[in-house]
Amino acid sequence: MKIVIAGAGAVGTHLAKLFTREKHDITLIDSDESRMQSINANYDLLTLADDPMNISTLREAEAGKADLFISVTPDEAQNLSISMLAKQLGAKQTVARVDNYEFSIPRNVELLKGMGIDSVVYPEMLAGEEICNSIQRSWTRLWLPIKGGALTLVGVKVRKGCRLLNIPLREASSPDSPYHVVAIKRRGETLIPHGDDCLMERDVVYFMTTDPRAEYIKEITEKSDYPEVKTVFFLGGGHITERALALLPNHLQAKVFESNPQKIVRLSGIVDTKRIMCINADGRSLDVLTEEGIQHAQAFVATTSSSATNVLTCLNARKLGVRKTIAMIDNSNYMSMADNLDIGTIIDKKVLAAGKIYQRILKADVTSVKSLTIANADVAEFVVHKGSKVTRHQIKDLSLPSLITLGGMVRKGKGVLISGSTQLQEGDIVIAFCLEGGIKKLEHFFY
Repeated sequence: MKIVIAGAGAVGTHLAKLFTREKHDITLIDSDESRMQSINANYDLLTLADDPMNISTLREAEAGKADLFISVTPDEAQNLSISMLAKQLGAKQTVARVDNYEFSIPRNVELLKGMGIDSVVYPEMLAGEEICNSIQRSWTRLWLPIKGGALTLVGVKVRKGCRLLNIPLREASSPDSPYHVVAIKRRGETLIPHGDDCLMERDVVYFMTTDPRAEYIKEITEKSDYPEVKTVFFLGGGHITERALALLPNHLQAKVFESNPQKIVRLSGIVDTKRIMCINADGRSLDVLTEEGIQHAQAFVATTSSSATNVLTCLNARKLGVRKTIAMIDNSNYMSMADNLDIGTIIDKKVLAAGKIYQRILKADVTSVKSLTIANADVAEFVVHKGSKVTRHQIKDLSLPSLITLGGMVRKGKGVLISGSTQLQEGDIVIAFCLEGGIKKLEHFFY
């Protein structure tokens, strides 16, 4: 597939790296020549150091021949314009990154399609949704409802006292259990588990369950002592915090700390000030946090533009007694450090955006792809079609790639866990947990 990407910032570079691993024909455009040289030296792709707003540049990049054209520069207006130009030149599909909530409203998405922009990706919205899901289930590292909650993927860090530790998985759970362990993150490596594998202390374990509340998982992982979140502190008053606050349930109280007075004025004008307090102060200060009552907060979210600041302030919040901390990270150098320091939930908006865009290159009917920031893995929803390879045998006899595991499926609206004896049928929506490269290997079974 020929893919042209305009913009070699965090999202564009991440996408280029992802797509080159899949052996696609990639052209990356950016006016920053030094950035282009660095990328060109390390990845198998074409780079073009020029302004993507120029029609001559788009022609040189062969945007008109692109199966997928992606515009992810820092400028929203530029992304929309570039995508429209690429469509007029002949690009089959166009995707534009936006930073305005209005462009994500369904009726406006349809309007943009009429202008030549097939889809938009709004990373800040994706991050805000992730934050709200995480806050509401403070005992988890990941909470991912699938198809309206018919299935749920739950990520939990297991510690001393968890009743599943050091027991072979075939003994810890049976085919009749209300959950399946679909993956394990251990010492920086993500594993697809088998019956003889055991969970170890400090593993991040990913469960697939049909229980919409997952109370059983909370109990067996000894997380029942986690308090319900009633008050959450936010460090940073940017667009991610704005979107998270818009989605915050009405029963939650919040305090937002932002040192930029203009951002505070903007936030104060759009949030419910009866339950959300916007404070013009440096939230990195322990004295400020203590004075504002962080000892009474159950969650702390850091969304500043500095990964280092977000990691360190979450660490301080934990020392002050906050059980649930969430750090935005856009620098991969901080990812393993944050994990080793046991920061809590880590969110990377470029990974979220990449997952949203990635599904557009797959040939099989993939309704959603969710990239897991810390697990180096993806969760994908595949639709089963009549006569596809995956329907011909029971799961255990399909010789599926070792990089994947099928955790569950939705059949006629009902969530069902998958076992070796499961026979998939036309119309099933299958949830697959895939390590790097697994999605492309698996999609051949679905068409």
